[in-house]
Amino acid sequence: MLKDMELEHKTVIEIVPTVPFHFDSTFYKPGHFPSGDTRWESGKRWQTMLWEGAKYGLIFINKSIDEIPKVEVQVFSATKPTIQQITSLKGEIIWRYNLNLDLSDFYNDLGDDALLAPIIRKFRGLRPMHYGSLYEYLLIAIVLQNATVRRSVYMMQTLFENYGTLLEFAGEKLWCFWKPEVLANASEQKLRELKMGYRAKSLIRVSEPFARGEINELELRNRKAEEQEKTLIALYGIGPASVGYIMFDVFHRWDHLKHISPWEQKIYNMIFFNKDWEKHPVSVKKMLKFFEKWKKWKSLAVHYVWEDIWWKRQNENIVWLEKLVRL
Repeated sequence: MLKDMELEHKTVIEIVPTVPFHFDSTFYKPGHFPSGDTRWESGKRWQTMLWEGAKYGLIFINKSIDEIPKVEVQVFSATKPTIQQITSLKGEIIWRYNLNLDLSDFYNDLGDDALLAPIIRKFRGLRPMHYGSLYEYLLIAIVLQNATVRRSVYMMQTLFENYGTLLEFAGEKLWCFWKPEVLANASEQKLRELKMGYRAKSLIRVSEPFARGEINELELRNRKAEEQEKTLIALYGIGPASVGYIMFDVFHRWDHLKHISPWEQKIYNMIFFNKDWEKHPVSVKKMLKFFEKWKKWKSLAVHYVWEDIWWKRQNENIVWLEKLVRL
């Protein structure tokens, strides 16, 4: 484990998202498995961020008034950041949280949809997001493979404790990710001893092209969807399910929906077709055909319905969903 790091320097920036904006449903995704690098309460989010080689502690605070959105970001760092560093960090935050996303066409096209309309009213201004880098997303995808949520949480925490840095800022202690070089040079034997199983090789192999500078996330964002898919599927240990998540969450492809994992299929069976997956399973082919009615918005529409059921779980016991979570 790397040494703990205390971040004492504080810089405050403000971001004005596009209208409409819903803070909590954007900055917190209850369907994500709990991770030691972030914490949330209504109106406030804490997280760490490794960006351009520097480690940051971030606190996002909802400063919106009525329909006027505003997010205050408190940036904690070991040394005073330059104007260029803050400008770059702000731009990356806006990208990852889709704070410049124009939702007007989506709402105009699908606002009268029987299933989506009440969800849109409830979460008007919800944006998809992934708070980490492409590389970090790939690591999460690997620890999620063929594992219960509880096991994935264990593996992620174990990686943080052995390869991450514990950052202390504003009275919080949260883990921060490592550079790709760390796992690229790691021992496969040690990773197996840490109970990563077959994923040990995947974690190393997926880190290597990033460590060698062969993949540049910022450049890849501007490539065509076909090239993005080709780059992702060529990575060791990354399959079509992971590619689908990344195309949506990282590259903001709102129409990309080509694969449904068995776990998601069971949940979709209930939330889209209101059928028990054990007694009346709906095929992936039928699901994909059903989603085509939402055309260029199909993946974003699915995201809204998906988020709705996970937010409901925050306040009520959904028996069939608990069977699948197994946390």
